[in-house]
Amino acid sequence: MLTENKFSKYLLYALGEIILVVIGILMALQINNWNEARKIRNQELKHLVDLKTDFELNIAEINQYLDTRKSRIESANKVLEYYEGKPLTDINDLNFHATNVYIWYKFTLHDNTYQELINSGNLAIISNDSIKNGLLDLQALYKKLKNEEDHFRYDTEVLLYEPSYETLDLNDLIKNYTYKVTSGQEGEDVPLSRPYYEALLKNVKHKNGFVLAVFEHSVMNQQLSDMKTMCEHLIQLINKEVATND
Repeated sequence: MLTENKFSKYLLYALGEIILVVIGILMALQINNWNEARKIRNQELKHLVDLKTDFELNIAEINQYLDTRKSRIESANKVLEYYEGKPLTDINDLNFHATNVYIWYKFTLHDNTYQELINSGNLAIISNDSIKNGLLDLQALYKKLKNEEDHFRYDTEVLLYEPSYETLDLNDLIKNYTYKVTSGQEGEDVPLSRPYYEALLKNVKHKNGFVLAVFEHSVMNQQLSDMKTMCEHLIQLINKEVATND
């Protein structure tokens, strides 16, 4: 009986030790999981803050592009007035607005953080599906904008650049335009040749370039406005997501 008693106590002791070891292992695993989850969450929050910075940069740049491209639309419409019969009393005015349309730049999206997430395979770290889907939607719209810009570049090269290169003295054109936009600080107030511009105003191909400039700049501006709205919405989502962690 004493032997059986000792064995029972030993068995209970051994079982207790095993239970304690198992509990210890489970607690260690749980703590490790918590630490790992915390690291991933901290990493996610850092990415969210970086994404917000990218969106703020995009909004600021989009605003500049919208203003610039609106001025290009206004200039194209002013040039079309000359094609529709407005007297050519001010060649400098025609040259300024035509050149204003010739000069344009492609928009580049600030998406370094998004590209980092994609290239590292860490896009899944963004736990908020609305933010994740918003990122993908923004990229999809950006691709549409790039396609429209490529279309406009082709039209500009064929319809605007080619006729002007064949007809105008670009040296005088650039000097005169630069003088106007810098208020006389740069360039030169050189006289422009009336016959050159009168000939260009008879070129239907050139006129069509300004017609398409109005249309395509309007399309691109709408795409930019939609991208700006997306960026603003994503910033709101990120602010809420980060606030839940405070």
